[in-house]
Amino acid sequence: MIGLHVNAFVSLILTSLAVGLMEGMTPVQAMESIQNGLGSSAGSLMLVIIFGAAIGKMLTDTGAAQRIATTMVDTFGRKHVQAASVVTAMVVGIAMFFETGVVVLIPLVFSIAAVAEIPALYIGLPVLAALITMHGFVPPHPAPTAIAGIFGANIGKTMIIGILIAIPAIIIAGPLFTKFFKKEDLEVQAPKAVYSDREFTEQEMPGFGISILTAVLPIIFIFIKTIADFSLPKSSLLTFTDFIGEPGAALMITFVVSVYTLGIRKGKSIKDVMNTFANAVSGIAMILLIIAGGGAFKQVLVDSHVDKMIASVMMNSSLSPLFLTWLIAAVLRFSLGSATVASMTAAGILAPIAAKSGISPELLALAAGAGSVGFSQVSDAGFWIVKEYFNMSIVKTLKTWTVLTTIIGVIGLVCILILGMFM
Repeated sequence: MIGLHVNAFVSLILTSLAVGLMEGMTPVQAMESIQNGLGSSAGSLMLVIIFGAAIGKMLTDTGAAQRIATTMVDTFGRKHVQAASVVTAMVVGIAMFFETGVVVLIPLVFSIAAVAEIPALYIGLPVLAALITMHGFVPPHPAPTAIAGIFGANIGKTMIIGILIAIPAIIIAGPLFTKFFKKEDLEVQAPKAVYSDREFTEQEMPGFGISILTAVLPIIFIFIKTIADFSLPKSSLLTFTDFIGEPGAALMITFVVSVYTLGIRKGKSIKDVMNTFANAVSGIAMILLIIAGGGAFKQVLVDSHVDKMIASVMMNSSLSPLFLTWLIAAVLRFSLGSATVASMTAAGILAPIAAKSGISPELLALAAGAGSVGFSQVSDAGFWIVKEYFNMSIVKTLKTWTVLTTIIGVIGLVCILILGMFM
């Protein structure tokens, strides 16, 4: 991709096939693994990305994103808008999957940057840091919750400690990290599929209330599901909250609502709104393909049992269980790309040993989460989401996103080791 400028999707598929063959798979097995990876990755994210892009396009094309951005800049000022964005992303990140949070917040990031006249990555990198850290460290996200169960950790304590560790990791990997870049290095061109640079007049923009409600509706739905999962018994009401809180369904419902709140209510016809939808979807076709390609690469690595080979090498180590849990998760993350696979595998390997060590199960769960966040690169679908949504080159994505996730993983480990001295 870097040297020969081959299309990213083509490169990922050819590399997946080559790696599968070199790992001892037959050509048929390698192709089946690639197809399974394509389907699972694209399938799980397709509704999120399509309807997320459509909502983003509605927000930017109707002036709603500009209204939200203008209000935030006026309220917090240019000096504090980065901090306000980080806090917003942390709250969003408690309930939302990383990919969903990116799709929902990126249009607002570009709008805030335009209104505040600051580079998009000055806002974007801290927002990404907050989203991925909350995703990896804090229950009720599925992976941290499952890892806590494997280690026998208390969910409430894991959540509290996870948030405490997340705060310094986000600050260092987000706002402080951006200070190491020149202003021009933080400039990126927004993809047309998710952002329009048209400036709206005061009369053209919808009100702040309806704009922010439309933007945060998926977050509200997912929060409702999260609360219901912990407080409601199994019933038809829980089935309903499970539906509206599923990320794809939450974004689909929000798009339908936005058709009225930002479209019909403002005098637009259904045809106009559907044109906006078509433009949004046509603009993200390559994004979907590249994310699917990353999923295919990851699946070949998993199906060829790279994880078992790495685990067998590290099982004989005499390192601290906390550090070993983090290290196995980090190596698997780098090798396989999937944070969930990395953290779950590390937890499964270390749980029997950890149970006899007397170490806090909450810290062990967080060590697996911290290791699984770092070292994101081309085998990770999240790498391609960040690259495409911020319209960056591979090299620039490595210098920003990969380094950012690595900082989070390392800071998380340091905090866990310090807490391990007292717990």
